[in-house]
Amino acid sequence: MQRQDDFPERRVQLAALSDAELKERFWQLTEQVVQPLVELARTYTSPSVERSVLLRMGFSSIQAKEIIDKCVEKGMLGKGAGHAVWRLAQLENIAYLEAGRHLAQGAGWDRLQEFWQMGGE
Repeated sequence: MQRQDDFPERRVQLAALSDAELKERFWQLTEQVVQPLVELARTYTSPSVERSVLLRMGFSSIQAKEIIDKCVEKGMLGKGAGHAVWRLAQLENIAYLEAGRHLAQGAGWDRLQEFWQMGGE
């Protein structure tokens, strides 16, 4: 089945627009198309993304794996593994590398869970 060419009809709506108005219309439509992707990127993560974050924060591959595994186990991956490390460091008033070591060893998860259940960000 071949798509029927409706360009002449659709062009009528655009014919009266100036170049500046066409450019503005283009960017409005582009924003509409891209918005779901932006929202997906803002709200979705994966173990590989979080591993990359932790490695860039200075954790070893082994530490990163432990932290991510615990995030998944506790249902906190959506909060972000790097965020979990940073948040525990803030709550405990310790360096983030130390907080990450605690999390990798299984400590501190209850504190994070309590914080987020109370509505903390």
